[in-house]
Amino acid sequence: MPPARQPDQSAPKTVSPTGVGYDGPKNGRDPRAQAGDKLTTPNGVRIDDTDHSLKAGPRGPVLLEDFHLREKIMHFDHERIPERVVHARGAGAHGVFTANGKAAKVTRAAVLAEKGLQTPVFVRFSTVLGSRGSADTVRDTRGFATKFYTKEGTWDLVGNNIPVFFIQDAIKFPDIIHAGKPHPDREIPQAQSAHDTFWDFVTLHTEATHHTIWNMSDRGIPRSYRTMEGFGVHTFRLVDADRNTVLVKFHWKPRLGVHSLTWEEAQIAAGVDPDFHRRDLYDAIENGAFPEWDLGIQVFPDTPEETFEGIDLLDPTKIVPEELAPVQIIGTLVLDGNPTNFFAETEQVAFHTGHLVPGIEGTNDPLLQGRNFSYLDTQLTRLAGPNFTQIPINRPHAPVNDNTRDGFHQQAIHEGRAPYTPNSVDDGAPFPSDWAEGGYVSVPRHVEGEVGRSAPASFDDHYSQPAMFYASLTSVEQQHIIDAYTFELGKCYEQGIKERALTVLARLDENLCTQVALGLGLPVPPPEPVERRAESPALRQIRPTPFPIAGRIVGVVAGPGADLAGIAALRTALEAQGALLRVIAPHGGQLVKGKNVEIVERTFATGRSIEFDALVVADGAPKDGDFRALVMLQETYRHLKAVGAWGDGVEVLRTAGIDPEAPGVLTGKKASAKLAAATVAALGLHRAWDRTPLVNASLVPPTT
Repeated sequence: MPPARQPDQSAPKTVSPTGVGYDGPKNGRDPRAQAGDKLTTPNGVRIDDTDHSLKAGPRGPVLLEDFHLREKIMHFDHERIPERVVHARGAGAHGVFTANGKAAKVTRAAVLAEKGLQTPVFVRFSTVLGSRGSADTVRDTRGFATKFYTKEGTWDLVGNNIPVFFIQDAIKFPDIIHAGKPHPDREIPQAQSAHDTFWDFVTLHTEATHHTIWNMSDRGIPRSYRTMEGFGVHTFRLVDADRNTVLVKFHWKPRLGVHSLTWEEAQIAAGVDPDFHRRDLYDAIENGAFPEWDLGIQVFPDTPEETFEGIDLLDPTKIVPEELAPVQIIGTLVLDGNPTNFFAETEQVAFHTGHLVPGIEGTNDPLLQGRNFSYLDTQLTRLAGPNFTQIPINRPHAPVNDNTRDGFHQQAIHEGRAPYTPNSVDDGAPFPSDWAEGGYVSVPRHVEGEVGRSAPASFDDHYSQPAMFYASLTSVEQQHIIDAYTFELGKCYEQGIKERALTVLARLDENLCTQVALGLGLPVPPPEPVERRAESPALRQIRPTPFPIAGRIVGVVAGPGADLAGIAALRTALEAQGALLRVIAPHGGQLVKGKNVEIVERTFATGRSIEFDALVVADGAPKDGDFRALVMLQETYRHLKAVGAWGDGVEVLRTAGIDPEAPGVLTGKKASAKLAAATVAALGLHRAWDRTPLVNASLVPPTT
């Protein structure tokens, strides 16, 4: 028999092309997997040799009659499908969404309203600009798309990790993507916004200013998909059982908190582990540290103006601060299964903003309206026709009887003679469903206006919200934004573009503009501050409250003479909190001391600081000054992560130039419960932020 699915893997539910569930064979094998243990052709013919072409003699020509050669090469030649124009680089996982019932007062959608209802989901995370082979940790917006296989049909919540978009109208979507993609003459740079065409566009089309400053913030380089917020971006309309309506914005809140990489970490990871984010996701699920998010909604009255506190709810470049409209939690998402086959699931999954269920409706947001067209249209080319909903990962978990027929790759075998409505030939079936029968019935709403290519005056404010965002952040986060603008604009060749960008920043914050101008060596334009709203502390990532550490990884530097009992004690304490410990040593294999045995999971050659959330040096670790171990420790220290040691491991810290008394450095005579507790606490805060002044002043090794 073929290899069995691994414990951490899941797959789309076994349903027919028309949404009907069915069971696999009694031995539990998935009927969609390969069958038997004999090598065959695609037509099931057993093959005796797949290593040699059929020839006329050992040195003769290959014969045209070799059908196995033809079939094998033909399929290989056509294995690739067009990658997504945007969001090509992605990773996905299976899971379940459980509603808590609190949404019942605002929607009749069972997936949200029915308390305790568990709905299977598939989530795909992605970058936007890069190709399928690009790195995970580039500075970019991240996609956060969720497919809910509800009992009322499929609902897709197609969001991002940033709550606003670059544009207000979908007609500008080709422009922003063309500007952000590699330059068409040389096809560089890959998966980056640090180039002339991007900054040329966003400084001319200033409605992009809000999204741009979010992208320049720490949100543009998340630590993990597991520590990333998600947003529906647009405003949606919810309809309750009595046809009352409210407007809402969707939020995904990670249980682990919102955390990011440092810029240096992101750059190192892009080189040494371009699969950093997808590996982190897969490993966490495999290790049982299932990622979790709470789904929340901001609720607004559904008024004719479709505004709230002076904020236009149809403008996708605006947010409503959580202080004005708190996020109400309505359910929880848990990802507990990795894909069984990346291509079949993660690559072929097709999301569409127009996939809605009764109780959830769109609004007149002009970007959402255009996405409703684009997401459907793109599947025709990428997935070769209109029957993409019959691909296993896209199949609804509700009965399908849609009167559509034929087309490429039709997998359903339809019965009857009347694929039209009304009919009498098939006794009138299928029949429409009204409100009481669970039909998707749009609520009436008044629409009027003169035809024209225009936008409301409320869309003209491009600066007050980005100014509010910047002012709301901590000083550390603000410095990261200054550094990001300075780096990105420093990569541009056209001085005029840099100068225009500074005039935009002059309207957001005087110090931001001044510091970036100094970094670029350009004159500081006169400030033109705009009136902004009050600060929104909810926008800050750096908070004093510790978060759970499930899935965090602590590396322990050890060697043949290390305190293995101490390592085991630290591992026990970390695993009790859902974290992992990995031993790093000069060479692979095992470390053995008496009855204690530790497997070396990383060596000084294969390990790098970016994969660890903290590094601890064990008592008895090598003190030969191996530069690879020292660089690992220095990077960890420079990136504000917890660094520790016990016993004579402190000497290794000193050799690396790390002061044992510095902020975020944890030491002890033994691997005690106190040291373990301090490590857990440090991991919960993500970084030792009070070490920041030392880094900013270059008072960290190797410069000290």
